[in-house]
Amino acid sequence: MPTSAAGSSGGGSDAPLRTPHSRRLRRPGGFTLLELIVVIAIIAIATAAVSFAIRDTSAANLDREADRLAALLESARAQSRASGIVVRWRPVEGSFRFDGLLPGSLPDGWAADGITAQVSLANGTLIPALQLGPDPIIAAQQVMLYSAGPPARALRISTDGVRPFTVSAVQ
Repeated sequence: MPTSAAGSSGGGSDAPLRTPHSRRLRRPGGFTLLELIVVIAIIAIATAAVSFAIRDTSAANLDREADRLAALLESARAQSRASGIVVRWRPVEGSFRFDGLLPGSLPDGWAADGITAQVSLANGTLIPALQLGPDPIIAAQQVMLYSAGPPARALRISTDGVRPFTVSAVQ
């Protein structure tokens, strides 16, 4: 025998009558297409941000070292022309040195580990050091910078003898 207690869903004769407005309308479970598209877009933007934030550190170090060395070479070139003293730049084991400048006037050494350099004329003939002055026009010269990797990369810092040193990728 069905009983009708408060809160029971008994279907007995003493159960209250239900009207269409008193029933709760239930929505089917799941997500709408718009909600899914928004979530996928957020995930795609977050993935892109992370991939741009995480850059190959050896490549970034080589780029920074190349830009830094080009600026140092131009500074040494300007100091050589201003003082009239011959200034040379030469790589040494794990570092580099400016000959002809006062000690400490320019940094000598790589800021990052695993960088090596090779000096040559524009035609590829290896030379021991770059001649940076005091003449305003110098020989066309270049420095090849290499990173230990992985991946192993190389950049060229070169001048035609008149223009400033510029950084370019090796093909």
